[in-house]
Amino acid sequence: MELSIIRIGNSKGILLSKSILKRYNIQDKVEVIFEKGRIILKPVPNTRLGWEDAFRELHDKQEDTLLMPDVFEEEEEWD
Repeated sequence: MELSIIRIGNSKGILLSKSILKRYNIQDKVEVIFEKGRIILKPVPNTRLGWEDAFRELHDKQEDTLLMPDVFEEEEEWD
């Protein structure tokens, strides 16, 4: 595939179509890898993807208890 280099402000870049972004699951970031004569764009996965479901599952199993005591033992008044 051949893409044109376009001006973006004072820089230059390429535009990736929506279908390419979807096909390779590219969200907000890519890792750029420089190899001999090549530039590779690698999707950076959303590291928190699925956390909400995992936390909900822990809560449902009542496995979401604190592993160490809370720092503040008593409620403090803030003036």
